Parts: sequence; C-alpha cells; structure tokens
Amino acid sequence: MKLLFDHNSWTPRSRNIRIVFERSRTQDNMYPIYEIDDTQAANIMATQENYLNDVKAKEIKPAKLSDTISAFANAAGGDVYIGISEDKTTNTRNWLGFNEPEHANDFFHTLFQAHPFGNHVKFEFLRNKSHPGLVLHITVKKVKEIVKSSSGEIFVRVNAGKQKIDTPEKIKRLELDKGIITFENEWVEVSLPRIENSLSILNFLINVIPTGEPLTYLNNQELIKEGHARVCGVLLFCDEPAVFLPKRSSIKIARYKTKDDDIGREFLDGNPVTVEGDAYNLVYNAVSETKKIIEGIKRLGEEGLESVEYPEEALHEVITNAVLHRDYSIVADVQIRVFDNRIEVESPGRLPGHVTTANILNTQSARNPALVRLINKFPNPPNKDLGEGLDTAFRVMETLRLKPPIIAEKDASVLVIIRHEALGSPEELVMQYMETHTEITNSLAREITGIKSENSMKNVFIRLKSRNMLEPIPERKGSASAWRKPINLEQSNTNSDE
Repeated sequence: MKLLFDHNSWTPRSRNIRIVFERSRTQDNMYPIYEIDDTQAANIMATQENYLNDVKAKEIKPAKLSDTISAFANAAGGDVYIGISEDKTTNTRNWLGFNEPEHANDFFHTLFQAHPFGNHVKFEFLRNKSHPGLVLHITVKKVKEIVKSSSGEIFVRVNAGKQKIDTPEKIKRLELDKGIITFENEWVEVSLPRIENSLSILNFLINVIPTGEPLTYLNNQELIKEGHARVCGVLLFCDEPAVFLPKRSSIKIARYKTKDDDIGREFLDGNPVTVEGDAYNLVYNAVSETKKIIEGIKRLGEEGLESVEYPEEALHEVITNAVLHRDYSIVADVQIRVFDNRIEVESPGRLPGHVTTANILNTQSARNPALVRLINKFPNPPNKDLGEGLDTAFRVMETLRLKPPIIAEKDASVLVIIRHEALGSPEELVMQYMETHTEITNSLAREITGIKSENSMKNVFIRLKSRNMLEPIPERKGSASAWRKPINLEQSNTNSDE
C-alpha cells in the first residue's frame, strides 16, 4: 500500500500527518509506504540516538534488533529506523534502505517469533526520491507486560543504549516500574491496634455500607494478619504511617524565591514543611499548606502587586495523583516545590504499565489499585471522579486561560509543573497590560510574560514597534528605558472620537 502525505515537517515522535489519500495497493506488502521529502529524510538521518530514538543499518542482525525492541518496550517506547548507515571515520550517515519491502522479512519473522501478537510494535516504510531504498520505521509502544528478545533475554533502554535485566532483583524492579506487581500488597510489621483503633478507620467506616467493626472489615479486605498489615492498609488506616513507612508516606513542601530552573539552597525560603498522616488527610493537608505558601507570593497585575492564585482544583488533582499513583517501593517522599512562577510536584516512580506522557490523559493504569479503590470510599474522597485526575487539572487551567501543566518522566520519578503563565503570546499579554497603563518597561514585561531573557523581551518590543503598536519613549534611556503606545496613533484615535 502506498500512501502519499502532505506534511511540512516529519520528525521522530511527531505523528500528526495529513493524508492526501492518493493510494495504490500492492498485494505483496502488508505495511504502508510513506513518501517523504528531502527535508524530512535529512531529519531522520540526523536523528539523535537517545532514550526514545535509535537508527540502525539494514545489515543489523534480527536477533540484535530484537534486543533493542525489548529495551524500548520495557522503558518508555520509542522509534527505530532501519536502513540508516553510519560512517564512523567521517561521522556521517547515509540513507541505504531495503530494495524491496520483502527484504526486511527476517526482521518481521524474528520479532513475531518472540512475541506472536506483536502488540508493542508498528511497522511502516519510508521512501525518498533522492535516496536509495526503503527505510523501515518501527514504532515501539510501552506495554505493561515484560517484552523479551528473541533469545529470551530482557533489556531496558538507558540513554542511547540498553541494559540487560539479568538478576531476580532487577526483574522485580522492572515489574514494579511497569506496574506488574505493586508494593502496596507487601506486608509491614505493625502493632494492629495502631490501625484497628485509628481515627482513620473510624472516619472511613462511617461511609461504608454495611457498617461493620474495624477488625472485621480489615480482615475481610485482607489488609491485616497477625502482627502485620499491608502497605495499603498502613497508608490508609494508620494515623501515623511514617512510623512504619519512613520516607515513603510524607510530603515535603519547599518555597524557592526564584523563577530559575537551576536552583540551590540560596533560593530556599525558610525550612521545608513536612506533611504527614494517612493518605486521605495527607492530600487535603498538603493542598492547604501549599495554598498558604502561595498566598505569600506577589505578582504584577492590573492593580500593581497582587497575590498569586493557582486554581485549587488543579492543585488538588495533581497532589492526589502524586499520592495515589506513586511507587511506594522507592524510599522517597513526594516533593512539592513552590517557585515565583510555577509549582512542581514530583512523585517517586516512573509511569506504570503502558502509560506515557503522551497518552496519560487518555488512558488508565493504576499502580496501586487497592489504594485508589478504598480511598474513594471515604467521605468526600480526594479522587471523586475516578479516571479524571490530571485531565481535570488540564481543563481547569484552560478555563482560567493559564498554560496547561507540563508532565515529564525522569529516571525514577514523574514531575508535574503547574505554571502561572497566561495562555497567550507575549505580544498579546503586553498589549493587554497597555490597555490600562501608559508605559511598560522590559522588566515589567518579563514579569507579565514569564520571559526570562532581557534580549528576548526586547525582540517582542521590536516586533510590536514594526506593527506600529508600541514605540520607545525617546527621553527614557538606559536602565530607565520604557515603551508606550505611539503618540500619533493616540492622537488619531482621539480626533476620530471627536
């Protein structure tokens, strides 16, 4: 099948392709062939090999390729391009693809022998009139199950290479990372009265139908046994879970007086706040403490310096998500960092199962299903709408015309950034300010737009000047320089009104 596409920039991990639908079908090829232009071909040859991308010559052994596919599928997924050769002496790459699609059959056979269903791979060929042959593009999806190579070995993608998972400890770590097993089911030695007589279990049972005795309920849910409780039970029904799960069941909140990404202790404002308690109260108390810190931040607004406000609903959903879906096998607390222009919530553990930063709003995979299910039975549960979570945070930010949250996956954690930046171009934000003010300086404009560089902000002013929307105030020079609406334009508008 041949598909011709009209798209201006085809780049790795970019799949927004507009189909022109000029098709011809061949009976001997079951995978699509995409015609791409010279710029797109150059982009593929220049692909940087990293955590999400790799290029291989067509001479690679199918078994070696299966190692790479295993590594990608067991990490965050990625893209592999077969048919790009590399000259090590000149450090250059060349497009040397397959003469016919059938010449890649050995790769298909090997990969499907390892995994007959092949639900983690998608194949397509790329053709360019200026270069010989077809490049095979393999899109590897992150899946919940462990994907082995054709030799039965397990690999994980690390930076631009792969790491063999060859010990029971490493395999268990991978199973925890992928959500195949969950640490919430592990047993913790604990004094059972600390759970069955806690305020948490009493508050919980008020909302459970039929109401029963704490000990009976805990036994029926298989959350306790003699002298032990599951991690899930400790998190939910112990008033002080940090006693039994230190560095796993608290939230640290720190205030940094800066907008910079590169932070140090010199920017730390006071001592970090530690929030503890059962998972239900942990969420609500962390939201409350974070709001108190935010209320102390001032930002330039229409009436001068105003208190910064973040939508509480967005903050609540992000913190709830961090508590309910974190990896409790990792000895680290949830971190909340409050900056002048953003809030960062970092949750221990990578995204579970098939979840990626690209599909997180459209898919579900609960790492701690019992925790999610049981906390939803509390009165006024923090996760009122199961499956909504971060989706709600995005909608709330959009409603308030604030930029959407950023979700990033790090080596051993997930970072969500809620920015206090208006949704709109810098030019729009500057002109909105000028509707109620007579002048604006570079520093004020950077405060409004979130732009960090003085030169970048100057370029915004220059663009507005070229459109006759702003002009520099002639008598204001150097550090006192400022901009205003053009005087001639103001006078023209006044005369027309008369």
